[in-house]
Amino acid sequence: MIDMLGLTGVLAPWASDPHASRGREFVLEDGGVRGPRSEFQRDRDRIIHSIAFRRLRHKTQVFIAPDGDHYRVRLTHSLEVAQIGRVIARALGADEDLTEALCLAHDIGHPPFGHAGEDALEAAMAEAGGFDHNANTLRVLMRLESPYVEHDGLNLTWEMLEGLAKHNGPVRKPGWALAELDAAFPLDLSSHASIEAQIAAISDDIAYDNHDIDDGLRGGFLGVEDLLELPSLAEQWYAIERRYPEAPRERLQRELVRGQIGRMVNDVITETRLRIADSGVANAADVRAAGRTLCGFSEEMRREERVLKQFMYARLYYHPEQVAAAERARSVVATLFDAYRADESLMPASWRERLPANETGRLRTIADFIAGMTDRYAIERYSALTGDVPEGLSNV
Repeated sequence: MIDMLGLTGVLAPWASDPHASRGREFVLEDGGVRGPRSEFQRDRDRIIHSIAFRRLRHKTQVFIAPDGDHYRVRLTHSLEVAQIGRVIARALGADEDLTEALCLAHDIGHPPFGHAGEDALEAAMAEAGGFDHNANTLRVLMRLESPYVEHDGLNLTWEMLEGLAKHNGPVRKPGWALAELDAAFPLDLSSHASIEAQIAAISDDIAYDNHDIDDGLRGGFLGVEDLLELPSLAEQWYAIERRYPEAPRERLQRELVRGQIGRMVNDVITETRLRIADSGVANAADVRAAGRTLCGFSEEMRREERVLKQFMYARLYYHPEQVAAAERARSVVATLFDAYRADESLMPASWRERLPANETGRLRTIADFIAGMTDRYAIERYSALTGDVPEGLSNV
């Protein structure tokens, strides 16, 4: 075990050690140290203080441009992922600060309107290499979000950037954005990522699997009777009813979601400990070279989670009202892209000045501008350009 002088507690041998970081893309003469923080704590703090992170409060999670204050958006989702990630990281002896930073940053590259906006940008960018929200996260953090005088980007650690690039596994065929960044600061894309990145990935699954149920119930897209079609949820629901026979249904629903999160977290911790022991990994390098994901669900929970996802796609994500709102959102993003491509003077001066002379570069810069928009800013720009207020865009 490695004692990190109280900065991150006690780390397991296979955890990422902030004192052994591979460093940052831009090396500063004074090291840039401010206060008694580890390298990964500095990463986390740079994310929290970034404009890109603040914009997540007005970006779609499940419901497009939600009117209600109680629905999740990208920001609240990211905070919930970070809470789950820290619990798992602490139990496994992983670095909590790196885990938290990865969880907080993982959705920064999402455009307005979630996957609907991404689909529109992917289509608009077909002749310029396409668009991928995960690669765009790296692009934002390494090039576009630039509050420092000495360099572009937030200059995050190699471990942070590697984890964002590979938290879903090795990247065999990176798209243009990730390929450009990897050429500038190689991230060993063909290997697996750190245990902290793997924790962030599974925490994301746990958060949206369960919090989307909560929002679906709140929005009236799901009912408890629908959830009872799933044996695992039905068993938990009936147990909760027996335990709290007089409690209001709304509280029972929230108890169900809380219990389901706890079940999944405990399953991941138990299963990951078994995989680590079986793999024989002795350090962070071994985790990357293990040839498989070490952090994940047991086989039984994986099957259960797959059934839950199929249910959520059928009943919530592909609900007719969701599909209709997504189509309207795609139209907004596509219209913005076409307008800026046809007349770059419609863009703010700070963005016009960035436009390269070549067409591919122009299209990518236009996509950068649109991808950074919040839902409400995209709606505002659309209305200003077309004189039309898109009706029925919010689906709750």
